[in-house]
Amino acid sequence: MVSTEPEQPDGEEGLGPTRIRDLVVVAGIVGVASWVLVGANYGSLPSIPLFAGVALYVLAAVEVVVALIVRSRVNSRQVGRARGQLHPLTAARIVALAKASSILGAIMVGVWAGMGVFLLQQNDLAQADHDKVPTLIALVGAALLVGAALWLEYCCRAPDDPTTDMLGEHPGPA
Repeated sequence: MVSTEPEQPDGEEGLGPTRIRDLVVVAGIVGVASWVLVGANYGSLPSIPLFAGVALYVLAAVEVVVALIVRSRVNSRQVGRARGQLHPLTAARIVALAKASSILGAIMVGVWAGMGVFLLQQNDLAQADHDKVPTLIALVGAALLVGAALWLEYCCRAPDDPTTDMLGEHPGPA
């Protein structure tokens, strides 16, 4: 059996970048569950406030700011243990935050998309018409959170190690 995953040089499996297809699967499963649950219980649910998804926008904005800071530190090679540098353990924690936020964002995309699909099917309920706009606002916030989290994770990547050609050195005898 051949593995489709790239092998790491030391033969150990490690933590890789978040795969978009995994987030799509999570959002799809949660979306179907949300659509079913909202459809079965919509009459007993309270009205959705206009800014129900505001926390998602705040999280996305914070992650964009952190991504800008991390990217500038990584690009200027200010990652290390010295004072004023981005500590490698902090960078690892930021990657964990980014991965968790992308999963949270995918879950929320599923929740709001499932609810949105249900609401679009309801043309005769005034309450459904009222809930469509807040649902769309929250859905956009969830999608922005996924995008910000993926970008934050991308910004935490280590720059490629320079090769001997880039350093101007000649490789030694083989």
